[in-house]
Amino acid sequence: MAAEAHGMDLLPVIGLLGAAIVAAPLFKRLGLGSVLGYLAGGVVIGPFGARLLDDPAFILNVAELGVVMFLFIIGLEMRPSRLWGLRREIFGLGVAQVGLCAVCLTAIGVFTGFPLAPSFVAGAGFVLTSTAIVMQLLEERAELPTPKGQRIVSILLLEDMAIVPLLALVAFLAPIVPGTPAANEGINWLAIGIGVATIAGLVLAGRYLLNPLFGMIASAGAREVMTAAALLVVLGSAYVMQRGGLSMAMGAFLAGVLLSESAFRHQLEADVEPFRGILLGLFFLAVGMSLDLSVIADNWRTILFYVVAYMVAKALVIYAVARVFRSSHWEALERSIFMAQGGEFAFVLYTAALSVGIITLEQSAILTSIIIISMVLTPLLIALLSFVEKSIPPSLEGARRPENLKGSVLIIGFGRVGQIVSQLLLDRGHDISIIDTDVEMINTAREFDFEVYYGDGKRLDILHAAGAERTKAIVVCVDKSEDATRIVELVKAEFPSVPVLARAADRRHALDLLKAGADFHIRETFESAMVLGRRALETLGAELHQIDEIVDGVRERDSQRFQLEISGGLYAGRPMFSGKRSRQEVSPDA
Repeated sequence: MAAEAHGMDLLPVIGLLGAAIVAAPLFKRLGLGSVLGYLAGGVVIGPFGARLLDDPAFILNVAELGVVMFLFIIGLEMRPSRLWGLRREIFGLGVAQVGLCAVCLTAIGVFTGFPLAPSFVAGAGFVLTSTAIVMQLLEERAELPTPKGQRIVSILLLEDMAIVPLLALVAFLAPIVPGTPAANEGINWLAIGIGVATIAGLVLAGRYLLNPLFGMIASAGAREVMTAAALLVVLGSAYVMQRGGLSMAMGAFLAGVLLSESAFRHQLEADVEPFRGILLGLFFLAVGMSLDLSVIADNWRTILFYVVAYMVAKALVIYAVARVFRSSHWEALERSIFMAQGGEFAFVLYTAALSVGIITLEQSAILTSIIIISMVLTPLLIALLSFVEKSIPPSLEGARRPENLKGSVLIIGFGRVGQIVSQLLLDRGHDISIIDTDVEMINTAREFDFEVYYGDGKRLDILHAAGAERTKAIVVCVDKSEDATRIVELVKAEFPSVPVLARAADRRHALDLLKAGADFHIRETFESAMVLGRRALETLGAELHQIDEIVDGVRERDSQRFQLEISGGLYAGRPMFSGKRSRQEVSPDA
């Protein structure tokens, strides 16, 4: 009985883990994203659902470490050289978006009858988009490394850094807002000085102490100590910034940036990643549990009005700024929906404003509900956007259709392979014509002075407009295997005298291209694999004449295998491809 009385209550832990492993995969399978799953799971198990956990604030405090570690990993990716390369997006696009959104959202509060200071705090908090949600959604959609994804990341970085001056502004506003505890105390210059000194101290420590520390630990050869040191740096940086009156997440981000050029960067990322994933999911669960349904029930008209007003106003400003900075209509629309919600940093700002009396406890609860509901709505809006995106044809804004092109070589498809092929042809002095169906890629190519026309190579009228009958060669570099095969068939049927060279995805595709009439094909991985294997043999100490003999033998065997497959099908050459040692039984030392 005593053991039962003093034993640990595992039900809340089981509830958290159960909600995570059920809700996140379920919502992701439904196409709504794992973030919405975590939020919904938090509502179900929280104080206003099954009541498995009655203290979401405690869980949220712990789970905020997930956001802290998330920003540390982002910082590791943001090397100073990369930040400098994104300076136009960060300090141009980012500042314009954040500044204009803050003005518009503050105006909404003022026009609806609230004083300037609370209106500014409410609006500025909503401006700070949820980095965790947007980054997760970009990662799930595989858009993080794309140009439009990088532009969103740049804005998020500016917003993350904006929490520092915003917290400083709260400190400035408190003494001049009537009725606040600090109204008669004046500006707390000491607190501002401590904040600036904290940032400077962290930068100096990161620059001169962290690399020697990790070097010493690495030389000891204790892997678990390296993991502990990584956690110490993340949590220590967050704690120092918190003690300085600033954001924990900002401290972790700074630590990541300072270590981004370190030789230990990849090791640190691998050590922190498992904790980041678990705690970030826990953070979203805690946000869902924090949704106070009683506050919503008592103030639902106010909350609904400001959720709609803030999200619509913010989305319109984001769209306008994106268009001014020459983004396409669809990219601007996507960005406005992705970033229309408030974020986790708003909680930090509202807590600071509450502590100095700029907003009341009730206002803080209402504002927190507005933020959480906007975060819940975002994955739903993204899912709706994806549905609409699939149901409408791509926007051809900024893309030109081919018309009587004169190039001596026609390249169909301007992805990885087409771009490299174009460099060889241009260096030889050939005039080239390029067509593709990816509007975003066409617009990006224009930034590098390539004129890529919008056109589907599977259509005969497009081929005529692109001058296919007048070219000396056609190079097919499209990604989809079936599209490439169809293009080759069409070209050889209509323009049999024009040589067609095509990129094959694999052996099966190579056989299809040969049957379609391609004059030349190359499997996209074959040559790179041969070069890589050659270098591996060289690294292992083989002589050059031995390497040449082996490479020639593999090429000959592959050619013979392919000839068998032409007549007998894909598996006819299987006896010539085996994981057993070569019949030559060449010794590695020979």
